[in-house]
Amino acid sequence: MLPATINIFEKAARKAGKILIRDFGEIENLQIQSKNVGDFVTSSDLKVEKSLLETLKYYFPDANYITEESGHIKGNDETIVIDPIDGTSNFIHGIPNIGIVISKIVSDEITDGIIYNPILNEFYWASNGKGAWCNNKRIRVSKRHDLSSCLIGTGAPFGNRIYKDYYQELENISKLTAGVRRLGAASIDLAYVASGKIDGFWEKDLNLWDVSSGILLVSEAGGRLSEPNGNKWTTKSRDILASNTLIHNQLIENLTLL
Repeated sequence: MLPATINIFEKAARKAGKILIRDFGEIENLQIQSKNVGDFVTSSDLKVEKSLLETLKYYFPDANYITEESGHIKGNDETIVIDPIDGTSNFIHGIPNIGIVISKIVSDEITDGIIYNPILNEFYWASNGKGAWCNNKRIRVSKRHDLSSCLIGTGAPFGNRIYKDYYQELENISKLTAGVRRLGAASIDLAYVASGKIDGFWEKDLNLWDVSSGILLVSEAGGRLSEPNGNKWTTKSRDILASNTLIHNQLIENLTLL
């Protein structure tokens, strides 16, 4: 039995996912407006968000909403966080690594979250104390402890987001591991850490809607989370490091560049 909140999130995501599947099939004809370098908003983004809000507001009329496109919608209850398409650039280029992300936050704690990739039909969910799941199968982080056999995900900054130490971090992690992967959607990276497909993931300057559901997935799948410098991750954090726990301290060591 799915928890009630997850049930509603799934209903909203699957309905909105139909828009994404249709538009993904017609990718060449999409109208794309450019925000910043490499930061796109598509007509799909807006349609998907509208569809999600319609469903969610029916069930949670009094919630606060934090969404990527509409910003903050004030309410007086729990907070629901929405990213209509995480991985918009992938979507625009016809790469199927994308996620519809919905999570619920009560008193600064993420209690429920889903990540749905309608193109690959992968539905990830987690609820406090209920474990992490993908398509009805329980998922868990990997047990690899030797960095040389680990795959690590990252977000590669671009344009004016490139920060001073990124290439040094990349070199440190690349030298020690079986490789670094750039999937292009932080939610999917975190879902892959939770599934044991990759062993760790770090990225800086992320928004809450990119990571909220993934954080809960990793934690419910037995993983460990912090900021890359080892500080505690909170809902105010912009930087993230997630791993299978066994390699976490080694990753912190190599990302703090002391």
